[in-house]
Amino acid sequence: MSAWQEKRTDWKTDRDAFVADQKAVRKTGKLPEHLGPPPSGFALLPWLLMGMGAFSNLFQGKTPNPWIGGIGLLVFNSLYIHVVFRAFTKEAREARSTRGALLALGVVTCLLGGLYGGSWLLFFPLLGLAAGAIVRGRWLGKTGIGLSALAGVVAGLRDGWGAVNVAYGTFLSTMVTAAILSLSDAVRELRAAREELARQAVEKERLRFSRDLHDLLGHTLSVIVVKSEAARRLAPRDMDAALVQVSDIESVGRQALTEIREAVTGYREGSLAADLDRAGSALRAAGIEPVVRQSGPPLAAQTEVLLGWVVREAVTNVVRHSGAGRCEITVDGSAEHVRLRVTDDGRGVAPPAAPESPVSGIGGTGLKGLTERLAAAGGLLEAGPGARNGFTVTAELPVDPVDPPDPARMAEPVDAVGRVPSL
Repeated sequence: MSAWQEKRTDWKTDRDAFVADQKAVRKTGKLPEHLGPPPSGFALLPWLLMGMGAFSNLFQGKTPNPWIGGIGLLVFNSLYIHVVFRAFTKEAREARSTRGALLALGVVTCLLGGLYGGSWLLFFPLLGLAAGAIVRGRWLGKTGIGLSALAGVVAGLRDGWGAVNVAYGTFLSTMVTAAILSLSDAVRELRAAREELARQAVEKERLRFSRDLHDLLGHTLSVIVVKSEAARRLAPRDMDAALVQVSDIESVGRQALTEIREAVTGYREGSLAADLDRAGSALRAAGIEPVVRQSGPPLAAQTEVLLGWVVREAVTNVVRHSGAGRCEITVDGSAEHVRLRVTDDGRGVAPPAAPESPVSGIGGTGLKGLTERLAAAGGLLEAGPGARNGFTVTAELPVDPVDPPDPARMAEPVDAVGRVPSL
């Protein structure tokens, strides 16, 4: 009784929410978000009224052995209610006790129909309702045909050609009940799947935004910190040099504001040349000699964006953690792919027990995020100890087709430290 009352309370709560949603639909014209109360055993209880004919015969004394008929009617109703209320939970529906109760319901139905006939044969369609609520999937067709044949045989022995109606009603009640309940479950599962996909999309977008924010601001703020420290050290002895660093801080800050606005509106197009230029400035401000080399055809905008993220993250790690005196940034492009390598001569990482090659995606949050970005674009990111010392970050990406390269750009000279002057 307590379980029955709990289910009834849940059903009333869902019904009230559905009614309120329908009222809102009539006012706004939007599709309802609430599907209404889920089906439960209460939906199949009114069909017990089909047994009123048998109850009337029993009450009027038209049934021989009324005590047997009364007990049989009580047992049938009890088993029917037990079975249909367990039909709407998958675990309970597939339990052996439920299948046993359904089998017992079938035995009682056959006994009552075979003993009394007439109105008592209408218990077979009720048995079909209970069976359709319990049996789903590949056994449904065999169950429906078997119950219909059983009902036809028992009704034929008692009622002659009227058995056709009983068999047809049993088959129809079994199949229609199973179809309606299966469709209802499918609709609710699809609704739950859609909500889950929406939730995952929100989580994915939140992760993307946090990764973009880290990649966008992590390098810029590190540059500002390094240049601020340089300005503080230079101010007591060389005010002009300190003012140059302060001017760079202002320029970097303005550029960061522009990039944030463009990133938020979704129109940001990265420039690898600008990222290489800022990387060189940040390295020099930290007292690290930058060596930048770039070769190959022009790159697509999306490829430049991805490589720019790698330059930002790798140079930020060099400035903050390496203690290096020299950092080389090399961009080698071909018709099929482009490779970016950032190598320093700093402390690197703790040496492993045995020599290992760089592995993909190691490092902190930034390198892990970049690994995911490049993998989504068909590329690869490797990070690990250098061949001699220091640390090496290598990124490879397939090259998307772009406009033909500019010969003047490809012929630009390289300065003494290996950096293209136009950068």
